[in-house]
Amino acid sequence: MQAISLPRFNAQTFGYLAFCLLMLSVMVTPENAFASTSNGTALPYESWLEALRTSVTGPVAFSLSIIGIVVAGGVLIFGGDLNGFFRSLIFLVLVMALIVGANNIMKGLFGTSAELAQSLPIIDSSLVQGQV
Repeated sequence: MQAISLPRFNAQTFGYLAFCLLMLSVMVTPENAFASTSNGTALPYESWLEALRTSVTGPVAFSLSIIGIVVAGGVLIFGGDLNGFFRSLIFLVLVMALIVGANNIMKGLFGTSAELAQSLPIIDSSLVQGQV
């Protein structure tokens, strides 16, 4: 009967194994994500940029973009022979209306940010009113 011999580990093999286990633990453990918002000093141009973003992506802008698409499309279809400048101007209006409309449609379909929902426990109404 032959005896089973176990492999021998020298210091170099043990060092490689320890390094691999350390790297595996570093790669597997998640890092903390510290997310925060800034309530401190804002840059001087942020307020009017936020107002511009709100006015460009609001419901009035979406309505105007639909009207612009219809009018620009009607002018291009039924406008007859247009000169180059007026035709370029109509295309500019059409592209701007399409960009604003597409932004609002995509925001309505997919939302603007992640939604983190937390499951809350269901509270029985009899416990809230003090009845048992």
